[in-house]
Amino acid sequence: MVDLLLWNTENLSYCLLSQILLVRISTSITWGQQLLTKHQTPVDNLALTSTNTDFAFSLYKELALKNPDKNIIFSPFSISTALAVLSLGARSKTLQEILEGLKFNITETPEADIHRGFGHLLHMLSHPGDQVQIRTGSAMFIEKHLQILAEFKEEARVLYQAEISTADFQQPHEAKKLINDYVSKQTQGKISELISALDNQTLMVLVNYIYFKGKWKTPFEPHFTRESDFYLDKKRTVKVPMMHHMFLTTPYFRDEDLSCSVVELKYTGNASALFILPDEGRMQQVEASLQPETLKKWKDSLRSRCVSTGTRFSISSDYSLENILPQLGIKEVFSKQADLSRITGAKDLSVSQVVHKAVLDVAETGTEAAAATGCCPVGSALILQPLKIYFNRPFLVMISDTNTQTPLFMAKVTNPKEN
Repeated sequence: MVDLLLWNTENLSYCLLSQILLVRISTSITWGQQLLTKHQTPVDNLALTSTNTDFAFSLYKELALKNPDKNIIFSPFSISTALAVLSLGARSKTLQEILEGLKFNITETPEADIHRGFGHLLHMLSHPGDQVQIRTGSAMFIEKHLQILAEFKEEARVLYQAEISTADFQQPHEAKKLINDYVSKQTQGKISELISALDNQTLMVLVNYIYFKGKWKTPFEPHFTRESDFYLDKKRTVKVPMMHHMFLTTPYFRDEDLSCSVVELKYTGNASALFILPDEGRMQQVEASLQPETLKKWKDSLRSRCVSTGTRFSISSDYSLENILPQLGIKEVFSKQADLSRITGAKDLSVSQVVHKAVLDVAETGTEAAAATGCCPVGSALILQPLKIYFNRPFLVMISDTNTQTPLFMAKVTNPKEN
């Protein structure tokens, strides 16, 4: 049995995401083109958004469960796209588990429609408008002596615009440099060394990246930033630089049912960040309620309100998702029963590791992110006094593309001083 290794790294602040899927391998008509010709209409955008949000929240809950009282930052879009590409090479129960783990109802949505939906989403994200920079794409680096099925190559190219290149994995140092240089270039240097090591058993590396750069529509004034207390809990505080908006009119909602405040800060262009501030002691209640319907309720209830608000932070996280994804039902791909025969034609391939690394940096001018996934109070607007909302205790963040409503990054900040 040969291993397939997935690997991922992230960095978030103008927003940058890159993901890498590292595959170790031992030794029909193409349907990718059919997906573009047989049924031209992609999966309904709203349905795909809801599914991706469901996956994001499900994965978040597992990460929060295994990392209590810790900062959390990850890119659900990065991880779901990597798994979607991987599913192109899967069959039978392995394929079913991946797609159902991504929260698709495969009895209602054919596999072809799922891939076509992702392809349409990737196309939309690559045309965000003039104010926001978003670049996304895929690449495969294949051992020069390895025979990958033509169907897999074609599907990856047509559906995910994956570039195909050869590499000599018998020379691990040179192959590592080739891949890292590619990732560094595509992410504008934000991820300079995605792969720390390769060995001569590696035969294929799949890279999927997304680069996002945006600035706040209404930037924070740096001279208002002050050292302030951040309350880790009732007894402990840390000093952090707190940004302030003295008079900011922005979408706001007070959810009395869940005891939390929701503030949307917009970037110039088609992107926004949703900040969710639970009341003291209510974080677990809010986390348990996270589902697509909750997010829709928040967004539908947002109303412009003059607020005084602020926060600044930089956090990072590192996860081995092969210990998390089985909790979402994605199990067989990590076992000897894995069927990834649509990649090489043989059932000698499984996933050994999925590592996701991310960093999120929110500052006065904007947010920047990089990611890589490798598979080895209610008030009237007539009130002039601004509502004071300070993110000085644990809170949640979601950064989304507003054109597609796709959640690109999700985070929990429990301690801004811990990276």
